Amino acid sequence: MAARLILVSNRVSVPGSGAMAAGGLTVAIQAAQKLRDSIWFGWSGTVIEPDAPPPPPPELIARGSRSFVLLDLPANDYQEYYNGFANRVLWPILHYRLDLAEFNAVDLGGYLRVNQHFANAIAGFIEPDDVVWVHDYHLLTLARDLREQQFENMTGFFLHIPCPPPDLLLALPHHAETLGSLIHYDLIGVQTERDAENLGRYFEVALGATRRGDGVFECAGRRVQVRAFPVGIATAVYARAARRAARCASTVELRHSLDAKKLILGVDRLDYTKGIPYRIQAFGRFLELYPDWRNRVSFLQLTPKSRSAVPEYAELDREVSTLVGQINGQQADPTWTPIRYVNRSFSRGVLAGMYRMAQVGLVTPLRDGMNLVAKEYIAAQDPDDPGVLVLSQFAGAAERLQGALLVNPHEPDAVAASIRTALEMGLDERKARWRQMFDEVMANNIDRWAEDYLAALAATQQSGGLREGFWRLFSARVS
Repeated sequence: MAARLILVSNRVSVPGSGAMAAGGLTVAIQAAQKLRDSIWFGWSGTVIEPDAPPPPPPELIARGSRSFVLLDLPANDYQEYYNGFANRVLWPILHYRLDLAEFNAVDLGGYLRVNQHFANAIAGFIEPDDVVWVHDYHLLTLARDLREQQFENMTGFFLHIPCPPPDLLLALPHHAETLGSLIHYDLIGVQTERDAENLGRYFEVALGATRRGDGVFECAGRRVQVRAFPVGIATAVYARAARRAARCASTVELRHSLDAKKLILGVDRLDYTKGIPYRIQAFGRFLELYPDWRNRVSFLQLTPKSRSAVPEYAELDREVSTLVGQINGQQADPTWTPIRYVNRSFSRGVLAGMYRMAQVGLVTPLRDGMNLVAKEYIAAQDPDDPGVLVLSQFAGAAERLQGALLVNPHEPDAVAASIRTALEMGLDERKARWRQMFDEVMANNIDRWAEDYLAALAATQQSGGLREGFWRLFSARVS
């Protein structure tokens, strides 16, 4: 039987269940599923209350060549692993925000316990030739837990968020127990070359690993490779959706509501890493510095709420709402509202239509692993009249999207000046900048990302015979 691909992430999206929105990680894993028979493991989203009976053992949910295994979590595990250590310790530290990290030993224990729970569940399904691919910061220790159960399957990891320098990583309490466990993977993929260098230096400084060149490190008898694999999008699909959406009722209605005003668009989950307050302040500064643009432009910020149980996010919601109200109160007139702030999600088609309509895509996170909104905006543009991307230099996408106007989101006057430049840019320059970025996004789409990562995983040299066998199987599948 051909080797299967075992995919593992915090959440799972089962086709037809409607249990999880198709975000960046979901789309990435679905691209990997196209390449071979697979099983996708992850949390079901169900929290088991303390007085509830224990759940039955997990079972395979078959969908053709793809299968799924859903794991329920007890309420205390969910609180400690997910709300606690993952999102109040790892998330802020990996986004360079030590000041927001709130560590306690109980949450760390819950995190380690849930990783072990995942490993125990996978152990009941894994075959000797299966290849394991683990995703994101929720499951740092999973490979170590599998190795301790004597599983030596080829095992890769991908970090979808940033990786800061060693000085910040070393500030994580018990870092060797969590981040240090990454040494048990065969290949670690990250979003940017900077992330790869930061993680490699952490291995050297914290674990005493020896660098063997080409991102290869040896430590405690194991060899791990660290490489950048920038995540892409389904570029052609998104471009097609944007063309179709141009004629949709929702797009026509938005265009009519603008009354010939230019549109600036921001799209972000409500999260302190996205820099939304800074962006709103920069737009307010734009109106102050360039008053001739008053009543000629509208800024639409789409911000679905997330992680409402975490206090920092509730406070952020209040801060953003207050800022929007202040700027609208100062700048609006009876016929014009400068900022439209919307807290809900939209379908891919509707969102693609908004991207295509916007003269400026304002993507200014304080720190981001990649930021796929930037790539979606480029894919959605009209080649004959494209908009301009204003992009934070701290987004991973900035490494490749050199046609964007790169900005420091901490400098409101500079962001304001870039907004003006974008709005006033001539057609020829807009086309040239867009073409460079579209070619990049098209060439390095989500399917190419999955293929490149799995090919690199197959080429790792630990347990050479197994890797050579997988390499032959994988090469035959994608050729």
